[in-house]
Amino acid sequence: MEQRRILCVGLVCLDIINVVDKYPEEDTDSRCVSQRWQRGGNASNSCTVLSLLGAPCAFMGSLTAGPVAENLPDVTENDFSKVDLRQFKWIHIEGRNAEQQVKMIQQVQIYNSRLPQQQRITVSVEIEKTREELYQLFAHGDVVFVSKDVARHFGFQTAQTALRGLYSRVKQGAVLVCAWAEHGADALGPDGLLIHSDAFPPETLVDTLGAGDTFNAAVIYKLSNGGSLQDALTFGCRVAGRKCGFHGYDDISEEFSDG
Repeated sequence: MEQRRILCVGLVCLDIINVVDKYPEEDTDSRCVSQRWQRGGNASNSCTVLSLLGAPCAFMGSLTAGPVAENLPDVTENDFSKVDLRQFKWIHIEGRNAEQQVKMIQQVQIYNSRLPQQQRITVSVEIEKTREELYQLFAHGDVVFVSKDVARHFGFQTAQTALRGLYSRVKQGAVLVCAWAEHGADALGPDGLLIHSDAFPPETLVDTLGAGDTFNAAVIYKLSNGGSLQDALTFGCRVAGRKCGFHGYDDISEEFSDG
């Protein structure tokens, strides 16, 4: 049987990036040094990084034939029901239309219930935006990525306090992960032990767009290949730090494609 893949479900969009000499001051004009268009969207970016790391992967979301489109619909429960789950070992869901996404995860749970533990699909969810609807996803992921913005929305000022404070929201046996920019990232699993990795900043900070998506992908990559939570967290911080040192994503493969 062909090696099972990692599926990323969520947004693909167009990012238009303007490069300037320095961070613009408020209420001033700045001349662009250059501009580039690149494919973006959290799930799409994570899928790109997984591919560059060498993981068999797939993306599920709304696509368009043209370079620009508006109001592309999110994946629905009905769309997801047409997926052959036998292809996948891990499904990562970018929190968007959460009510529909909970129903998608329930489809995976029904599928998993018929299989031995080692053949079941792992589900991860990303809760990035501070939208009340998304918080129901906490209870449905085997691995839950919660953003710094969401943690602060709940009143937490560090990743460690956020993990302790939010862990009661996740399901039994789940892992909760929170990255905190230059302070690195932390994770908390069912054993109650906090795991930490320092950040690995580049010599020169060039492009932070998609750094969080890169971190998520790298953590998923390691965990899906049997790595420990500590190894996955450190790898995630290393790859995300590397990504911040250049534009786009392609150079990730030069250092990390062998895992």
